[in-house]
Amino acid sequence: MQRTVIIIGLVVLVAGLLWPWISRIPLGRLPGDLIMERSSFRIYFPLTTMILVSVVISLILWLLRR
Repeated sequence: MQRTVIIIGLVVLVAGLLWPWISRIPLGRLPGDLIMERSSFRIYFPLTTMILVSVVISLILWLLRR
């Protein structure tokens, strides 16, 4: 458990340090991401982005388990 928490902390740290470059990746603005705008509110549902991130994470975990 301690090892997992340390690894998650390191991943968050690296993502934070690389954020200026990560933010340039067009995730969240892909075709298929749903945006509903009304006069008083806005709903954003990044469907395509979630599917893409899920597939990438699944592939990485699959490769690490091999």
